[in-house]
Amino acid sequence: MKWLLAQSGGTVVVVTPRRDVESASIKRLIAQPGAHHHAWRGFHGGQFDGQRVLYAWPDRQRLNDLWNADADAIVIIEWGVDETAEWIEDVNPIQLLPGATIDPAPRKTATPEPLANGVDGILEYVAGMAAGYSSGLKWNEEDMLKADMMNRPDRWASITVDQLRAKCRALGMRGADVDTIAGFLQRRKEGRRFNVRSSYRTFQFK
Repeated sequence: MKWLLAQSGGTVVVVTPRRDVESASIKRLIAQPGAHHHAWRGFHGGQFDGQRVLYAWPDRQRLNDLWNADADAIVIIEWGVDETAEWIEDVNPIQLLPGATIDPAPRKTATPEPLANGVDGILEYVAGMAAGYSSGLKWNEEDMLKADMMNRPDRWASITVDQLRAKCRALGMRGADVDTIAGFLQRRKEGRRFNVRSSYRTFQFK
């Protein structure tokens, strides 16, 4: 909180799971002149533009919502390591620990193993399309993936969910899109089927 207040920028905004806050230190921050307090519900990352933000204990979905947020500064209070480890690796933030500050690590170029059966090319196409949208993956690319996974099960049989996640992340896809695509493959491996719009029901990637 001291770090956040030391940053230049706009209004201080505090976002917590509920309006009721037990933390005495967060209460003191909320009490700062001009500070604004919001609960999670009905609040999203797009509302952080031009502000200094303390986001308390966000889950994975809410971390994903921070994609493209143009805040002056954001402090995330972790809920759990499993929720935030991948996000920290992708975002590479300053890490504020008790008695220590860890600066962003030098970026490493991740080179995941090539995926068989043309899956590399499919994901590269989908990532390119998603990058052109401000809100990420659209329904038609989602339907293409779902249809191909059902119509060409042989193509996806040898691909693991972890391999798919690694490739999507290496392509720079938004966290929400990575979760969506990995979720499709996980569901297929569990033997589940998808509802696909009629225009894509027989679709297969070439």
